[in-house]
Order: sequence, then C-alpha cells, then structure tokens
Amino acid sequence: MTSRKKFIHQSAILVGGGMLSTTVSAKKIFGSRLLAASDTLQVGLIGMNGMGWANAMAAMNVPGVKLVAVCDVDAGVMNKRLSELTAKNKDISTIKKYTDYRALLDDKDIDAVIIGTPDHWHALMMIHACEAGKDVYVEKPVGNSIEECRRMVAAQQKYGRVVQGGQWQRSQQHFADAIEMVHSGKLGKIRTVKVWCYQGWMRPQPVVPDSAVPAGVDYRQWLGPATTLPFNSSRFHFHFRWFWDYAGGLMTDWGVHLLDYALLGMKATVPKSIDGLGGKFAYPELAEETPDTLTTLYEFDGFNLVWDSAMGIDNGSYGRDHGIAFIGNNGTLILNRNGWEVVEENQSKNKISEPMHPSSDNGLQKHWVNFVEVIKSRKMENLHCSIQAGAAVATVAQMGNISYRSGKKLYWSAEKGGFTDADINAQYLLKPYHNGYTLPKV
Repeated sequence: MTSRKKFIHQSAILVGGGMLSTTVSAKKIFGSRLLAASDTLQVGLIGMNGMGWANAMAAMNVPGVKLVAVCDVDAGVMNKRLSELTAKNKDISTIKKYTDYRALLDDKDIDAVIIGTPDHWHALMMIHACEAGKDVYVEKPVGNSIEECRRMVAAQQKYGRVVQGGQWQRSQQHFADAIEMVHSGKLGKIRTVKVWCYQGWMRPQPVVPDSAVPAGVDYRQWLGPATTLPFNSSRFHFHFRWFWDYAGGLMTDWGVHLLDYALLGMKATVPKSIDGLGGKFAYPELAEETPDTLTTLYEFDGFNLVWDSAMGIDNGSYGRDHGIAFIGNNGTLILNRNGWEVVEENQSKNKISEPMHPSSDNGLQKHWVNFVEVIKSRKMENLHCSIQAGAAVATVAQMGNISYRSGKKLYWSAEKGGFTDADINAQYLLKPYHNGYTLPKV
C-alpha cells in the first residue's frame, strides 16, 4: 500500500511550483482566532446546493467540527437544507444565516469556509476568504480560467492559508495504489493514456423563454462577475455547468477528477500541444453552450493523452462510464472510482495482469479529515489536494476547452506560461469580470 506522504510527494511533482512545505505557527497563520488542536473548528458554508451541501455533511461528521454559518442566494435552498438538519435532530438555532458571502467572511468566529458555489465564483471567494484569514475548502474545478488558477495559488502563498481543492479522489487509497503500480514500471512503456467520461444521465434543460426571477432568489448576487443576462431557468442551479459564463462543461466538471490521475500517473505537468474537437451532437436542440461530445488530444514528451467525453451515453471504454487507462507494452491498467485492474497485453513476453482491486473507503469523508488535520497542524505538505494541485489540473482542462472554442490546435510554452498564439492568450486566459467585480491582482 502506498504511504500517504509518498503519494503527496508524487502530487508535488505535478504542480511544479510545489506545495508549501514548511510548518507555519498557529499564531502567525490564524487571522480570526488561535486554535489549539483540541479546539472546535467553526465552519461557514457558502453555497448550500449540490456538493456544497455534501461537503457540509462530511465536515459535520468529523469530530471537533461545527457548522456555525451558512450563506446562499436562494432562500428556498437555504430553508430546505436547514429543514433537513432539523429532521436529523440537529440544533440550527445558533447557525447564522447570510445572503452575502462578504458578510460571512467578516464573521470573526468562523475559522474555515466551504465554497460550494457555481464555478465562476470560486476564485473571487477563495481569494477574499484568504484575505479574511479563513482556511478554505473550495470545490472543483478550483478556477474557471487559467489566470484565475494562477491568482488563487498566489493568494494562498501570500496569506498562508490552508486551501484544499475538492478533488476528493486524492484521498481514496485505491487511487494511490493504482498510481504506485503505474510508477512501478511493470506495465512497460506507456505510450497512450485514455481518459473518458460518458454520462448518460446528464441532460441539459429545454430551451425556454427568459422569465421573472423566482421568489427568494438574489439573482444579481448569483450572477456576480458573470455577464448580466435576464433570468433563465435553463441556466440556473445544476445546469450552470453547460454555459461558458459560469463553467466549462464535462471537461472541467469531471475532467479535473480524471485528468488529475492521468497526469499523476505519468508524472506530467503541461502538454506541448492541445487539439480539441467536438460539438453539440447529442442534444443540439437543448439549452447548452459547452460541447456534449468532446475528444481532445494532448501531446506530451513520450506519450499522448486522449480525453473522450459524451453526455447521453453510458457505454464508455472497457465497459465503464468513466475511467483512466494507462496502456503499457505489458498490460493496461484501468482505474476509476470503483477500483482498478490490469489487463494483460497478449503480444508481450512480459505480460502482466491484476484482478480487480475494489474501492473500499469514503473519499469525500477522508478528504475532510485530511483538511481538518492540516488546519490544526499547519503542515501544508500533508494536504491531499493543495490549491497548487487543483490549479494544475484545472489549467490542463481549460486548455482543452480553449482549443475546442477557438477551433485551433494550440501550442503551450511552459517557459512563458502561455500559448504561443498571443491572440488566444488575450481572449481566453482570463474571463472578463462584469458588474463592478474585479479579480484581485495578488
């Protein structure tokens, strides 16, 4: 079994700039109050739908963690979630309620925050939370553009906060074990890595007319730095992820989970070239901007990485709806959330096979235990998904989307930190901010 510290070291290879490797004193790092290891960690939640709420539930299951504040722009969502706590005999009388996240960040009693909002809010909220002296658990993808990712890393480094990205697969043991097998060399030379995500259940909403904002929704606050448009139910809540203003489709929704392990397995950072092809082939009549079908070829030194995604289909490679396949001369390691196995290569004299090694743990819960432990120890190098790691894979996912959107095969200059096409850099590295919002220059 791979030791966790060894796995974290492998992750640090990927992020290039590396995680903070020093232990910082609690007195220096805490902006709100000094926490001893035995103290209760007081958490605030921003964004109470979907994974925001799943994270809150996981946090509350960690001994010594208390949910003390919540924030959402939809009163209906807030009331629903608080009612769920009441139904579980949880005392909600002391939980503070906010509709403006800045007011929550001003609360000196809060030690750490969960950012579970749509993607277009992640960077701004994380940077502001660091400025306010809070530690942060930010959902994936950590940033909604390459420049956002860079500034999120800079903010963590400037303010010295513990920032955990929501890529909870990094806390599952079977993923670490699979990467150890890949690194062992037993698969032989790996020339191709396939990453696929076939999600039959995912379906955009029908095209509907704009409508009045639902009662109890602060729509201006929901839009934040995104383009001001009339309210449309097909772009709201879960379905924000199919529109470029707010997210990046399957490439950033699932891609950051799966591409992450492809990069870790190959000890790779950024590709040399990116070529993305796809379109609205499954649901051309429905409300979506991002492609429901996308194939992207990433070129690295010594191997190619293929991303293949499709909505409306479950029958992906190797009979699985998602996964990563490391195709070696001696065998192919197939990995997904259910486990991993190795299928032998018939042509090899050194063929290797491994039966299925199933998943046996709760990745999200372990991810939260890790976050809380690092908050109290301040040993940043022990984080399972630092902001550096989250930003690295989000950047690669953004590259694929940018190639698709521009209709160009793109080349990346690692030395310059940008594409070789200056026009593409100007158009796509940073999404414009609107409505008076600006991304801080950290």
